[in-house]
Amino acid sequence: MIEGPVIDTGKCTGCGLCVSVCQYGALIMVGNVVTVIETKQCDWCTDCEAVCITGALRCPFEIVIENA
Repeated sequence: MIEGPVIDTGKCTGCGLCVSVCQYGALIMVGNVVTVIETKQCDWCTDCEAVCITGALRCPFEIVIENA
């Protein structure tokens, strides 16, 4: 299973903002709730998390930049 953004369906209002910013089509609307579909193309840009006004979507990882 490919990891992807995590949706709290209780918080999702179905506004679709996250779907509209996803460059790789990893998010779709099913009924009135966003759903993550399995894709290897998601590059964890976190744009979907940034536009989620209710905090229903989160990307469960931490980006670490190592200084050389």
